Amino acid sequence: MRAPETADLLFIVMAARWTVLLSLVAFLGGGLGGALIALARTSKRKWLRLVATGYIKVFQGTPLLMQLFLAFFVPGLFGWSVEPWAAAAIGLSLNASAFLGEIWRGALEDVPSGQWEASTSLGLRYVPTMALVIAPQAVKIAIPPTIGFLVELVKGTSLTSIIGFVELTRAAQIVNNATFRAFTIFAVTALVYYAICRPLSAYGRRLEQKLRVGTR
Repeated sequence: MRAPETADLLFIVMAARWTVLLSLVAFLGGGLGGALIALARTSKRKWLRLVATGYIKVFQGTPLLMQLFLAFFVPGLFGWSVEPWAAAAIGLSLNASAFLGEIWRGALEDVPSGQWEASTSLGLRYVPTMALVIAPQAVKIAIPPTIGFLVELVKGTSLTSIIGFVELTRAAQIVNNATFRAFTIFAVTALVYYAICRPLSAYGRRLEQKLRVGTR
């Protein structure tokens, strides 16, 4: 047993950049998938709604940890080698797609139906109506819960340590295995997570208040 050195703590802090990068990659990937799911969930075509609903049920109804395991191990069954980084990004993106899709579906459906009717009366088709009328209004509704989900996504990256990806939590485990000073190591890790998530949470609340005032 030895006391954590400055290099050990710096290693943990520097690992936070991988947590942030993975969160951004998963958020972007999840955002693309989530947009498609939200559109499918609000589509007039029943089969699209059913497929999107099934996807959401699968990914919201199973543990993220299991999804990460599958993203890491299943390709190996077909002879493909997947690095922990790629498996983590894929698993988190697929999971984020389900949650963002539901958030954005709710935002689209919160737009008054009169907006659809007015657009139809003006002769606008589905795509221009969605792009020019519905989506801009839905964005204001969706931003606060989307930021809230991003905070949860940052925390969720800690599970990728189980498949060997060296992010913040995995770095803390490595240092702890060398020093056996769990309290100090994980207290520092918790503070780093707090430093990442707190500004996002505060920004989300301020934005929510601003948007609420702006819609009165």
